[in-house]
Amino acid sequence: MAYLGSPKATLEVINKYGFAFQKRFGQNFLIDSNILENIVSAANITKEDFVLEIGPGIGTMTQYLCENAREVVAVEIDKSLIPILQDTLSEYNNVEVINEDVKVDIKKLAEERNDGNPIKVVANLPYYITTPIIMGLLESGVPIDSITIMVQKEVADRMKTGPGSKDYGALSLAVQY
Repeated sequence: MAYLGSPKATLEVINKYGFAFQKRFGQNFLIDSNILENIVSAANITKEDFVLEIGPGIGTMTQYLCENAREVVAVEIDKSLIPILQDTLSEYNNVEVINEDVKVDIKKLAEERNDGNPIKVVANLPYYITTPIIMGLLESGVPIDSITIMVQKEVADRMKTGPGSKDYGALSLAVQY
C-alpha cells in the first residue's frame, strides 16, 4: 500500500489525474505523515469506530482512518476527486465516498451505519467553511463522540477565546459549550 502522506506521493497523484485545485472549495491537501498520524491519534480512532471524514481530497488522511476505524464515510463535494478517491482507496473495504456537500444527512448516516451510536468526525477544513461546518455539526443533533479537525491558527484562536475579546462570538461559545 502506497501512503499518500508525502509531497512526492501527492504530486504524483495530482499529476496522474491532471487535477486542478478549485479555489471555490478552498482545497489544501495534507502532505506530512507526522501531522496525519497526530490527527488520527488525537481522534483516538479504534476498530469499533464509525468515522465521518469531511473533505477527503485525494484520500491521504482517509487511508490512515481506514487503517484504524471499523468504517469510514468520506464526504467530498468536488466530483473531479471521486475517480482519484476510487483509485487511492481501492484497497480498503471499510470506506464509502459520498459525492455531496457536507450538508448530507449526517444524522441519518449515523443512525443507519452506527445504530445511532456516537460517531467521530475528522477533517482538514478550509478556512472559509470551518465555521459553517462546525456550527452545522453542533446544531445537527447527530450523536457525536468527538470532532477532530485541522484548522488555520486564526480559527483555532477564535474557538478558544473567552468573553471580552473582540474575537469572541458564536463559534467560540458553541465550541466551548
